[in-house]
Amino acid sequence: MMIPPCQLERTILWPQREADPGPGFGIYVHWPYCLSKCPYCDFNSHVHGGAVNDPRFIKAYKAELAHRAVLTLGRKVSSVFFGGGTPSLMKPTIVQAVLDEIARLWPIEPAAEITLEANPTSVEIDRFRAFRKAGVNRVSLGVQALNDASLKLLGRGHSVGEALRAVKLAATVFDRYSFDLIYARPGQTSEEWRLELQAAIAHARDHLSLYQLTVEPGTVFARLYDKGKLSLPGGDLARELWDVTQDVTSKAGLFAYEISNHARPGAESRHNLVYWRYGEYIGIGPGAHGRILSRGGRRAQVTEPRPESWLSAVEKKGHALIEDELLSAEQQADEFLLMGLRLSEGISASDFQALSGRNLDVHRIASLIADGMVEYTPRGRIRLSAQGFPVLDAVVADLAV
Repeated sequence: MMIPPCQLERTILWPQREADPGPGFGIYVHWPYCLSKCPYCDFNSHVHGGAVNDPRFIKAYKAELAHRAVLTLGRKVSSVFFGGGTPSLMKPTIVQAVLDEIARLWPIEPAAEITLEANPTSVEIDRFRAFRKAGVNRVSLGVQALNDASLKLLGRGHSVGEALRAVKLAATVFDRYSFDLIYARPGQTSEEWRLELQAAIAHARDHLSLYQLTVEPGTVFARLYDKGKLSLPGGDLARELWDVTQDVTSKAGLFAYEISNHARPGAESRHNLVYWRYGEYIGIGPGAHGRILSRGGRRAQVTEPRPESWLSAVEKKGHALIEDELLSAEQQADEFLLMGLRLSEGISASDFQALSGRNLDVHRIASLIADGMVEYTPRGRIRLSAQGFPVLDAVVADLAV
């Protein structure tokens, strides 16, 4: 029997998979320092050339963990994520101290995922075995490009050779690893990207994160773009690059389980799934975010972003929260849609109703289905179609009204 083209596209890009039971409970630990600031980066990262007071940081991390533990009694940790900044610049003793404290304050799931972001420079990859001994069981490498000219443009401090050596070492130390690539770079053609992505897949095990380059406000790239000194691919080429991404990864068995993340079934990032499935997570460290459930409802938390101010606040109050907002039903519903529709598994309409107190508009859903933007899974979940994923924000805006 011949498979209709639309059904074939779905079979290749988005396997018929349903959500795992429950989103889990995650802990995010932010390390704020980098050796240099990349021109595209708008994360809370700070260039720090001097020595870091490790005991002071450990004490502050422990204090914030203790503060959040009181707010999340009865939770069981399914994932921990060390992000940044550049967490691989942390001494393994800090990672060990944080993980030991987490284990003291919460029960840990036997198969908990412990991820650390790392840059593929020699000073950082030398620590891989020490991180593994401390309890890290997954690394996410910021490779970003397999082209030395592009790495220089992106402000990266490593070469392609260094990146591939780091990936090779990660494969010998960790059972699970992933690496990031940025595409839709200035001057990049779809054929160049196809060849680069195929080369990357040859070094990947079961997960890749592939991000289209975007110009974020306040970055060096934003200033260059505003002055006409940085040119990005136009709409048609950007869509062509997206299509190449889906084609190459799906043929390699790395399916897009999220709009920018590709994995073999079962190898998805468990920590990021906590976010996308709108689960609970706490954030500690400068500028960290969290979402926790309290008696009053879901709370959005944010810590002080400046490292020294964060340290001082924690030492004074036992935490450095600058925002601890009770979210309205409407805010929760909007976040639920924005996060959940990033996933190929989609969302449950009943979960949306429980959060928002209202049902999704069946007429809008029908219209989006007619336009080929969304579809129902066999178990009745709503998800974006392969055609709808590139215009995620527009579909979410339509459904949220």
